[in-house]
Amino acid sequence: MAARKDKSFADYRVEGHLWITLSTGEYYPDVLPLACELYKPVLVTFGQLLKSAYSSVDLFMAIAQTQPQWMRIQLCRVFRKYVSPETPVEMLKKKSSAKNICDRFGRGFRKVTEVQDRFQSRPMPDEALCAVLWEYKDRGQKGYDLTERLFTIIREHFPSLEITGPERAGKDVLLGELFDNYPKPDRPVDFVLSHKGRPVAIGLARYDSDRGGAQEDDRTGQYRDCATEVLNYAKQHALPLKVIFLNDGPGLLLGSMWRDYAYIEESRPGLIKVVTLRMIPERITLKWLLSK
Repeated sequence: MAARKDKSFADYRVEGHLWITLSTGEYYPDVLPLACELYKPVLVTFGQLLKSAYSSVDLFMAIAQTQPQWMRIQLCRVFRKYVSPETPVEMLKKKSSAKNICDRFGRGFRKVTEVQDRFQSRPMPDEALCAVLWEYKDRGQKGYDLTERLFTIIREHFPSLEITGPERAGKDVLLGELFDNYPKPDRPVDFVLSHKGRPVAIGLARYDSDRGGAQEDDRTGQYRDCATEVLNYAKQHALPLKVIFLNDGPGLLLGSMWRDYAYIEESRPGLIKVVTLRMIPERITLKWLLSK
């Protein structure tokens, strides 16, 4: 009897909606009371700093000195909406970069008098802005849930394996700390599977609520680069490493995402597997992980 051919990631595409997991969201406008309660102190603080600022640069420098960190980050988000929408949020969040940001972007800041006029024209709390800030609150949460469930599944199905990495939030595994003379020592991965102390697979995990266009191209391009780098290193050092890309969520069903991931898997047959959580018991086996 001929051996049954293992299903590839591409083979699941027709019934892809059955193989993804969905994280629950929150209903609008039900979230508004909680959003206003959480972010009203942020808007009040922003208003106080705004009243005492003699310029928008002065306002931002005052925000940069605000403690605790959570409050400072929220104030930066409000600042971006009112004063400098072109300034990247991640850049604004870096306290040490405050002066550099003002030097580079300060000329484009909206005038402080205009900011105050616009701010005072809005109700307190501003439901619309609170709703926008609320959207940031759980950003990344679905990804944390995904990796936590991955760790649980691996421990249940593969008791002989050790899985390392951030189970939820935390520092990624850097391959330069795992392998000697790794070509890109700061290459981060989300998890590593080991058997008897020897790494057998490295993996990346992502939850896609929605994705498309340039973001879609960026993600698959990053995956290809990572897989090529890891597998070339493994070949040079005679290491039987595999690469696992755990992707889940409805974003997989959009555009060419599923097909693009299938191409990545097919580029190195037997060495790369793309899976959703529901596929792990069926597609990831100890035999495959330990094969050479």
